[in-house]
Amino acid sequence: MSENNFIDFIKIYVKSGNGGSGSVHFHRDKRTIKGGPDGGDGGRGGHIILKGNRNLWTLLHLRYHKHFIAQNGGNGASNNRFGADADDIYIEVPLGTQVKDAETNELLAEVTEHNQEVILLQGGRGGKGNAFFKSATMQTPRFAQQGEQGKELWVNLELKILADVGLVGFPNAGKSTLLASVSAAKPKIADYPFTTLVPNVGIVKVNEIYSFVMADIPGIIEGAHEGRGLGLKFLRHIERNSILLFLIPANSENILAEYKTLLRELELYNKELTRKTRIVAISKADLLTQNEEKKIMQQLTKLKEPVILFSSVSQKNLRELVQLLWSKLNES
Repeated sequence: MSENNFIDFIKIYVKSGNGGSGSVHFHRDKRTIKGGPDGGDGGRGGHIILKGNRNLWTLLHLRYHKHFIAQNGGNGASNNRFGADADDIYIEVPLGTQVKDAETNELLAEVTEHNQEVILLQGGRGGKGNAFFKSATMQTPRFAQQGEQGKELWVNLELKILADVGLVGFPNAGKSTLLASVSAAKPKIADYPFTTLVPNVGIVKVNEIYSFVMADIPGIIEGAHEGRGLGLKFLRHIERNSILLFLIPANSENILAEYKTLLRELELYNKELTRKTRIVAISKADLLTQNEEKKIMQQLTKLKEPVILFSSVSQKNLRELVQLLWSKLNES
């Protein structure tokens, strides 16, 4: 996906419709000069509704359509005719979208399932006509209700990618290469930092029946929790992943220190991230001799997390890595 096409944050204005007013009317025909009240009720104003769509991966479609204003309900009329309810406005969003009040940052709604519908703003209720108020003690009410006013709001839509496995690592750790090797995704790959500027998502097949979703999150650097590098822009996407796969290249100067730095950045951003299931994967293992592999595994023996060495280029242990992820997902 092009960097220009990936939009994961957008601000929009929403307004629900006003309810229609009730009618004040008394029945009249050629035989009736002074009939009873027959003013109908007003119709409901249109709702503003969010709807989940699993075929959307970005908020790009909302970039040039930022105002959503629902129609007002119809007014009541004579002969007990009710006003028509206004049509609702549906805003389709990708799964993992959060909606927050633009002023207070209060979380208003969250869409995580396909076809899930959330009423963001309810349309105003229609007012009652004078026929509604007729009673034994008030046989000729000469009043009706006005329709209820709709509501308006500026909201922020934030997308947090839903994926089973999130790839965590410094730039050039081999995340994009791994994703391209185990799925049909085609992320941009090159031998320089920050090749990946937007999250990439791929479907990883375990066998003919089962698969899971893997997300390549743009590279973290030390200080990312403070906004350095790509910083806070993409750290939030990691929050929705079930498993975090830490990728560290075999040619790293200090693999254990690099892992601890990555873990610290996540903890400083959000402590909840450190409670997720973690796997440590050493990429570019095709560069290692057997002795070098043994030394690396000895350095990491104290880690509680599973450790695996693999190579996307030579396919070494690639299938084993997929099986390990699948087994951990089933445990989760």
